[in-house]
Amino acid sequence: MKIKEIGKKIKIGIDKIGFAMPKYFLDIRDLALGRNENENKFVKGLMQSEMSIAPVTEDIVSLGASAAEQILDEEDKKNIEMVIVGTESGIDQSKASAVFIHHLLGIQPFARCIEIKEACYGATAALSFAKNYIEKNENASVLVIASDIAKYGIDTPGESTQGAGSIAMLIKKDPKIAVINDENVCQTRDIMDFWRPNYSNFPIVDGHFSTKQYLDCLVTTFDEYKKRYNQDLCDFDGFCFHLPFPKLGLKAINSLLEKNVEKETKNKFLEKFHTSIIYGKRVGNIYTGSLYLSLLSLLENCDSLKAGDNIGMYSYGSGAVCEFFNLTLAEDFKNHLRHDRLNDFDNRKQLSINEYENLFFEKIILDNEGNCDFSNRKLIQESDNAFVLEKVENHKRIYKKIK
Repeated sequence: MKIKEIGKKIKIGIDKIGFAMPKYFLDIRDLALGRNENENKFVKGLMQSEMSIAPVTEDIVSLGASAAEQILDEEDKKNIEMVIVGTESGIDQSKASAVFIHHLLGIQPFARCIEIKEACYGATAALSFAKNYIEKNENASVLVIASDIAKYGIDTPGESTQGAGSIAMLIKKDPKIAVINDENVCQTRDIMDFWRPNYSNFPIVDGHFSTKQYLDCLVTTFDEYKKRYNQDLCDFDGFCFHLPFPKLGLKAINSLLEKNVEKETKNKFLEKFHTSIIYGKRVGNIYTGSLYLSLLSLLENCDSLKAGDNIGMYSYGSGAVCEFFNLTLAEDFKNHLRHDRLNDFDNRKQLSINEYENLFFEKIILDNEGNCDFSNRKLIQESDNAFVLEKVENHKRIYKKIK
């Protein structure tokens, strides 16, 4: 092993980033109509327009593996030494979803695979874990996946903020997209704003309390960040936020823009913010992936970003753990992103309210031997993703590569 030069500091960060979502979506206005609500309650009140709907044949494993399949080549798979999945939609109380994904992608066998849970914060913890690992093993790569399905139940207060999708990030030295800088501040509060007991099919949410905690954690954590690192708004070129719904992100950016901020500066931040929610408005909440979908949306849709720009990142997981950290955009980062991703959104299939209720809330029903076969379902043929859940056999989930 080559000995590092004394004082040498390697740059570690996001080298590649991919995103996968289901084929299906529900227009938020149709949901409002179906629930006898004014559409402005969702369209303006949440700033949401659509939400991705996952069928029974797509889960966090199939979505996570599909997001990673888009970005990895054979050389990447040889160099990945760890796969970490941040999720709160686990499919097994024991076996990590990362183990399934490692196998589906054909990653070299001598790798560590784990799953991290802390509400919507898990993927941010995974990034920190990955960065620390590469600092000690600088030729290694780590695959970080944020994969979640937000499901609250029919005619519940949180129904309009559902969603499904997965972000995959390849973390390595000398990254092509963004460097993860060392400055960060975390905060933990033992609160009950959103939780998911093992005995409940859906989360329990105190919405107003959660929003208040989200914003207060942001302000207090950013204040601590400024004190520790002697930085301020002027040290950033944009911000990305965890987005349970886009309107909360707007409240977040406004809470950071102090009253004495010049109009030109305020408009600069707001312009970037609105590009950061383009994808989220059409996907909905994807828990651990929401912050990184915001980042992807910003990077692929904002024309004013340039190499060397610093992006402030606010991660929040109910319960609660939050973190404020920052990224620096790499040289030629734009050449390592997609610029036609909106076509993927336009090519999805829109569901009626009845189709949505039947599709999104379908349960896996096993026979006496623990079997359930989806292989002949039209859902598999229609999927645009690389992997699907084909069947459950003797209580074992069996996935299939279809593309």
